Amino acid sequence: MSIVLSIITINYNGLKDTSELIETLPLDDASIEVIVVDNASKEDEASILLQRYPQIKVIRSNTNLGFAGGNNLGIKAAQGKYLFFVNNDTVFYRGEKRVESGERNLYSLVERLKSSEKIGMVCPKIRFAWGDAPIQFAGYTPLSRITMRNRAIGFGEPDDGQYNDAYPTPYAHGAAMMVKREVVEKAGLMPENYFLYYEELDWSMMIRRAGYEIWYDPSFTIYHKESQTTGQNSPLRTYYITRNRLLFVSRNGFAPYKFLSYLYLIFLVGGRDVIKHTLHGKLSLTKAVIKGIHHSIKI
Repeated sequence: MSIVLSIITINYNGLKDTSELIETLPLDDASIEVIVVDNASKEDEASILLQRYPQIKVIRSNTNLGFAGGNNLGIKAAQGKYLFFVNNDTVFYRGEKRVESGERNLYSLVERLKSSEKIGMVCPKIRFAWGDAPIQFAGYTPLSRITMRNRAIGFGEPDDGQYNDAYPTPYAHGAAMMVKREVVEKAGLMPENYFLYYEELDWSMMIRRAGYEIWYDPSFTIYHKESQTTGQNSPLRTYYITRNRLLFVSRNGFAPYKFLSYLYLIFLVGGRDVIKHTLHGKLSLTKAVIKGIHHSIKI
C-alpha cells in the first residue's frame, strides 16, 4: 500500500515526550508513515526510538537545525501526499481512550484538504493535555497591523462544543498542522532563519501568498503539553520570541505601518520586558531581550 500521510515530529532531548506521542499514533496503519527527526540530542535518542518502535523512520541530524530545519529534513524524507507536522509534546488521545466524544478519524483532516483545491493547510482542534483539557486553539484572529498581535480563538475555554464547526483561519498553529505536498512545492519549505518560534506564522503567510486557504477543522483533536522543551520563561524562549517577532515584521509587516511596528516592539514591548525582568531580578531574561533586539537589527 502506498503512503498517503506522513506524520513528522522533531525530537530534541525529548525522549520521554516523543515516546508518549508515538504510543498514541496509528502505527499499524500501512498508509501512514511516522518520521522522527532527532535534532542533535545530547544522547543518541534516535537509536533508542528506532529500537523501541521499528515501524517508524528516524533521521538523526548531527546539528540542531531548529524547528523549521528539522521539519524540512522530514519533508525531504517523507513519501506521503499529505504531511502532518506535530510537536513531540503532543498526544493524539489521553489515557486509554483512543476516541473521545467529538473526535473522529485522523483522515477527516485529509478529507478537508481534498474538499477544495483552494485549501492548502488544515489544523485540528488543539486542547491542553492537563486538567480538564481546556482549548488552546480553535483558529486565530488576524494580526494587528501595528502591534502584530492576535489571539487564539477559544484559548483557555472549556470545550463545550462551541467551536465544533470548521472555518478558515489566517494562520496555522505549529503544534499540529497538515499540508498538501503540492502546496509545499509551490509555496516553499518552512523558512529556516527563525530557528525557533514564528516559523509557522511566516509559513502561513507564504502559503496564503501562493493562493491557498488555511482551515481550522475540529473533527480531530490533539492534546498539547505546551513548552516542555524550552520552558515558558527560559532565556532561550525569551531571546527567540524577541528576535523573531522583529524578523517577522521585516518579512511580513504591512508596508505603511512597518516603522510603527518596529517602534512598538523595540521600545514599548522590549523596553517593558527589560524593566520587568530587571525589577524581578531575572537578569538572564533581561539579557535575552537585549540580545534578541540587537540580533534582529543586525539581521
